[in-house]
Amino acid sequence: MIFNCELKKVVDDSYEIEIGHGLQEKLINDLKNGLTGKKKFAVVTDSIVEGLYGRDIYERILGAGFKADLFVIPECEKSKTRAMKEFVEDSMLEKGYRRDCAVIAVGGGVVTDLAGFVAGTFGRGVPFVNYATTLLAAADASVGGKTAVDTPLATNLIGIFNQPEKVYLDIDTWKTLPEVQIASGLAETIKHGCLGDAELFEYLEKNVEKIFAGDVAACEYIAEHNCNVKYRVVMNDERESGLREVLNLGHTVGRAVETVSDYKLFHGEAVAIGLVAQAELGKKLGYISAENCDRVIKLLERAKLPVRVPEYVDKKVLVKKLYTDKKVRDGKLRFVFQKEIGSVMQFGDNNFAKEIAEAEIAEIIEKM
Repeated sequence: MIFNCELKKVVDDSYEIEIGHGLQEKLINDLKNGLTGKKKFAVVTDSIVEGLYGRDIYERILGAGFKADLFVIPECEKSKTRAMKEFVEDSMLEKGYRRDCAVIAVGGGVVTDLAGFVAGTFGRGVPFVNYATTLLAAADASVGGKTAVDTPLATNLIGIFNQPEKVYLDIDTWKTLPEVQIASGLAETIKHGCLGDAELFEYLEKNVEKIFAGDVAACEYIAEHNCNVKYRVVMNDERESGLREVLNLGHTVGRAVETVSDYKLFHGEAVAIGLVAQAELGKKLGYISAENCDRVIKLLERAKLPVRVPEYVDKKVLVKKLYTDKKVRDGKLRFVFQKEIGSVMQFGDNNFAKEIAEAEIAEIIEKM
């Protein structure tokens, strides 16, 4: 006897991304109005953001009459691990959290990635909200629903797609970021210009220094354009069946060099090196002109980002590390390439990554 379990369903994972200044009270009001449908909140933040915004939001939640606890992880990329996810989960269980809660992620990409993953599996899934406090998180990690942790063997390969109830991009939080963190976020912003927004790229060529100066109009402009690029891609391919791979532009080499550097490089710094690698290889393959390749490199340099592999990184080890990239298929390296400025190469129906021989990219890396 055979039983056919038909489980077809339609799920609406739509959510708002609110861009503004000082959005803490807006978050509290939204919680009061039933944003998550819960009255108990696990506020997850890191050891730096705790004193800047995490504790403040936690205390505001308590002041609004809700139950809440603050869960703090060490500030660094190395915190994005299965062990740290277990620490947060166990800490929540010890405090009596069950399915009657929601998770509030307050921080940068490590916090939003980890907390979103926790929310997706805790009690088989509870609601969560992202309150992004870095330009990098605003540009990339907090938007799109990809949550994951890293392992010694690979980055971002252990995770789930889990969409938040809402994302808050508080531009005022950028004022407390060190210059290197602004630069790191600009790498993902430049990436978005390269792959899908020539106007954004040209704006950055004219105004990138204004971002470091905290110019309000310039910061609002890049926040809106970053969201627009990701929105257009994610809306058409939520679970990375094809098109969404374009958001990995520069990440094949970038993630590898980040790991091999033992995270001495910030994520955006590593992505910048990866963007140069794909542009240089793309130039060789005829996907981008020498002039536009040079524009990419010069803009990254003006954004105070590295464009060469650091001397302390073993390039042979780096090349082998490329095989841990999630775009690898049947043991073959696959790269996303920009098409001049503002577009990406397509290599067939719903195929946006090209198989590349190890020797081809090894030659480029050796020259970097």
